[in-house]
Amino acid sequence: MKTYLRILQFARPYSRFVPLYTIYTFFGIIFGLFNFTLLIPLLDVLFGKVGDEQVAAMVANKPHFNLSIDFFQDFFYYHFGQIIQQQGREGALLFVCIIIIVSVFLANLFRYLAFRVIGALRAHVVRNMRRAVYQRVTELHMGYFSNERKGDLMTRLTVDIQEVEVSVVSTLTVVVREPVSIIAFFVLLFNMSVELTLFSLILLPLSGGIIAGISKRLKRKAQEGQNSLSFILSIIDETLSGMRVIKAFNAEPFILGKFHEQNDRYARIQRSIANKRDLASPLSEFLGVSVVAGLLLYGGTMVLRQESDLSAAEFITYIILFSQVLVPAKAMSGAFSNIQRGLVSGDRVLEVINTEPLIANKPDAKVLPSFRHEIEFRNVGFAYGKKAVLQDINFHIPKGKTIALVGPSGGGKSTLADLVPRFYDPTSGAILVDGHDIRDYTVESVRAQIGVVTQESILFNDTIFNNIAFNKTDATEEEVIAAAKIANAHEFIMHTEQGYQTTIGDRGGKLSGGQRQRLSIARAILQNPPILILDEATSALDTESEKLVQEALTNLMKNRTSIVIAHRLSTIQHADEILVLQKGQIVERGTHEELSQTSGLYAKLTQMQLVQ
Repeated sequence: MKTYLRILQFARPYSRFVPLYTIYTFFGIIFGLFNFTLLIPLLDVLFGKVGDEQVAAMVANKPHFNLSIDFFQDFFYYHFGQIIQQQGREGALLFVCIIIIVSVFLANLFRYLAFRVIGALRAHVVRNMRRAVYQRVTELHMGYFSNERKGDLMTRLTVDIQEVEVSVVSTLTVVVREPVSIIAFFVLLFNMSVELTLFSLILLPLSGGIIAGISKRLKRKAQEGQNSLSFILSIIDETLSGMRVIKAFNAEPFILGKFHEQNDRYARIQRSIANKRDLASPLSEFLGVSVVAGLLLYGGTMVLRQESDLSAAEFITYIILFSQVLVPAKAMSGAFSNIQRGLVSGDRVLEVINTEPLIANKPDAKVLPSFRHEIEFRNVGFAYGKKAVLQDINFHIPKGKTIALVGPSGGGKSTLADLVPRFYDPTSGAILVDGHDIRDYTVESVRAQIGVVTQESILFNDTIFNNIAFNKTDATEEEVIAAAKIANAHEFIMHTEQGYQTTIGDRGGKLSGGQRQRLSIARAILQNPPILILDEATSALDTESEKLVQEALTNLMKNRTSIVIAHRLSTIQHADEILVLQKGQIVERGTHEELSQTSGLYAKLTQMQLVQ
């Protein structure tokens, strides 16, 4: 129930939907009930039960208005009696049939209008929920994506939200309308016969308990199903991303085996869910008809023995009215079964929304002033959980200088660089920009002054122009071309099919590694940040591409403060200072010439690369 109410919060503001839906539902139910109350006079006319004395009693006194069922019943019979007197029984029959047709039309008209409101509400809830999930995903820290499967997140953003729409939001009309309908039916039934209605209330809870038991088991299976589906999407994502490796290792049978195993498991779970869900409706109908049969036997015996206040026509109408209670009851049992699956998806979606980002602006965070003097790492430490990655890091980067980070893999170079744009925050110590702790300033203002070029060029399935002008919506064509020229990218761009309007495919798959990297550099140049982070930007390139990219990086680094991570030590020989990291600590520091003359780790790494 808690999950259901949380989902309904996404329907705010309720004022757009609740008043209209309440009005339409109320009139739909009233006119729907009116149809059945007309059966009594219709049957009385057909069976000749309305004599002159009854007609005279009907028209003897015109009823005075009051809000009660008796008034509306007396009001109808007053005019019904007049029709019989003026137009005879056939005229009265025609009158009742016309009233029934009009009543059915109005009942269905208001029902349709209520569905329109629910349709708008459903779209509103799903839009708000998807917006909230996507926004929270973009706010979460980088470590979250390392711990979660991408396929699972995709499932929550797509399939789970779709399941919430189908199973929860779509059943709002059932959850709201049908209980009101049942209450209205029982008000009429109690008004007709208290004894028979109490008898039916003894039998109905038995069927409700059985349906509830089925639905509870359905929820457990739904949880297993959604987890299985997230595994399938993870396998699909890994297959599409790693197709080159799969084919190179002849691993198609292996990856197919993994997929078939999860696919078969998901199919078994779905079959079990379908069996339980489909059982709810016929079982509720069978139990409902059994209740009606018991009521027919009990009440019919009373009528035949003349032990009941109901006439035969009234008893038939009572049975018909009671059978209509089964329609909303059956709809509610089916909806309750469907909701269980949707609530599982709702829990999974809300789990993402409820995840608090570890990197967030302080309540009093300010905008970081323009970078002027230096960046300082003061006693910086960082740990993933209990595993220490960086320990007691201290150094300064004066404005306009280049600091290089080198060392064995796993030494903490990339983690150290990731602390500057606040992809993570230090677990101890502080990073200061011009003496300001960057944690006291907004994440957006810190990152606005930093450009990042990584080893893996992150590009989007869009045009070359839009990739270079990423998030700079006011960039002109001249500015984009100028950035591309500085990045040594203009020439190859002009040789593509549509120049700057060429679509580069998923992750830039239509371009070579060197071309993708130069587009990333052009993007950073256009942003024109005062601080640069270059994370092994040339390590994955061939010699020719490396030369072009290195020239582009040199152009990019002019008059900028740079942090360069490199495995190829030849690319950072001109750095103002080189920091050698090992096991999360700075073990050496100095210029290339100074470090090369020692017998330390840097000299060994340089010698190893020269031998290669």
